Amino acid sequence: MSANASTKNAPKSVQDLKELLANDIKVKVAGFDVDGVLRGKFMSKEKFLSAASSDGFGFCSVIFGWDLHDAVYSRELLISNAANGYRDLLASIDLSTYRRIPWENDVPFFLVSFLDPDTKVPISVDPRGVLKKAVERAENSGWQCYAGVEFEYFQFKETPQSLTEKKFTGLQPLTPGMHGYSLLRTQLNNDYFHDIFDEGARFDVALEGHHTETGPGVFETALAYTTALRMADNALLFKYMTKSIGMKYGIVPSFMAKPWGNLPGCSGHIHVSLRDQNGHNAFAVTPAELNGGREGAAYDELKYISQTAEYFLAGVLDGLTDILPTLVPTINGYKRLVGGEAFWAPNAVTYGYDSRAASVRVISPPSVPPAATRFEIRVPGADMNAFFALSAIFSLGIRGIEKKLPLPTAPISHFTLEDKKAGKITMLPQSLEAATQRMMRPDSKAREVLGDDFVDHFGGTREHEIKLWNEAVTTWEVERYLELA
Repeated sequence: MSANASTKNAPKSVQDLKELLANDIKVKVAGFDVDGVLRGKFMSKEKFLSAASSDGFGFCSVIFGWDLHDAVYSRELLISNAANGYRDLLASIDLSTYRRIPWENDVPFFLVSFLDPDTKVPISVDPRGVLKKAVERAENSGWQCYAGVEFEYFQFKETPQSLTEKKFTGLQPLTPGMHGYSLLRTQLNNDYFHDIFDEGARFDVALEGHHTETGPGVFETALAYTTALRMADNALLFKYMTKSIGMKYGIVPSFMAKPWGNLPGCSGHIHVSLRDQNGHNAFAVTPAELNGGREGAAYDELKYISQTAEYFLAGVLDGLTDILPTLVPTINGYKRLVGGEAFWAPNAVTYGYDSRAASVRVISPPSVPPAATRFEIRVPGADMNAFFALSAIFSLGIRGIEKKLPLPTAPISHFTLEDKKAGKITMLPQSLEAATQRMMRPDSKAREVLGDDFVDHFGGTREHEIKLWNEAVTTWEVERYLELA
């Protein structure tokens, strides 16, 4: 089984591709930058077919030399800089990602990966390339990586123009009040609500669950479980799709982690598991172990997960503080974690059976069948780049299996408030600055599992975010200090 599950109508050859595009004159292509933003363009069919028949086509490397607002990074980084003239990268077309965009007259669409033009290998921070590397490492040990992603996101009755005119203040939520799981509230914007689900099916981004969540104008959507690379594609394409559909209705969906200070933030929970070469869930206990649980489990709460799963969990916990910027990459994301206990946003190295208060929720029998055994990583916000988050999680987990790491802590149910006050629980870094400094240390586990080039470049992009934040004067500061200081 391929680690990259193809879309249902993906061509298997260039000849298949020509037949698929027989009635088209143009094709849309795009890849992801470090912030998970789609960067792409339209190409004529002739130009596209020429690129698809070769190594790819040239694409300006500046998308890895500037931030999500197209401002060049504060210091020059490895991939794209003035010294190399912001040279072209090689954009390699992935035919397995073929789909059509239903809200754009069914124009054909393909994803690309960005390669070094000289070596033809993925650049160190190409999101798809980073995850492919992590998945291949797992495959070399006999594992297939599977994942699911859930997004919570606010919606506003606004447009990009009105956001600018209002200076991002006084925005109107899609609906008022707190209405989690409401069947009534969705009917206020029924066509929009259903379009997200229905267009997702047409766009080959399958949804598993879709409902309102607590907060004014908040939805939560769970994407259908699939292979890790396909899941990351789907996660970021879901954001693109939802924002595109929103434009049709005069709605701006926001995947910002914490848009309101006094309300819950927006999570991007990740579910992960491994399958063995026979397609069986490697985290599940055997049928015999269902009767009473697995002998030798480190704690009673883990007796219905396999030893492989226990090692994987230990690996994730062991490196969680070192890879945090890959899960929480923005300044705002840490606002969701600070004081997170009030809103079920975990901010410590913790785990627990079916615990939504822990950073890693262990999901296993008896609450689910053995085949559904998995871990839910509850730290990321909706603003994560799913490629980097999944790469870090799976890389740490596989490292835990390879090293047979012991669990660093007991389950969360065994901790008390006094334990936390006494420092028996390791807290996560409380800001992007602290998290980035930890990730970039010479002995960081992020360097071990993701590589120096990735850490240095991605870390540099986070330092740019920190610099801009440190230089900013916020409304809060003006209101607090202008008169009385």
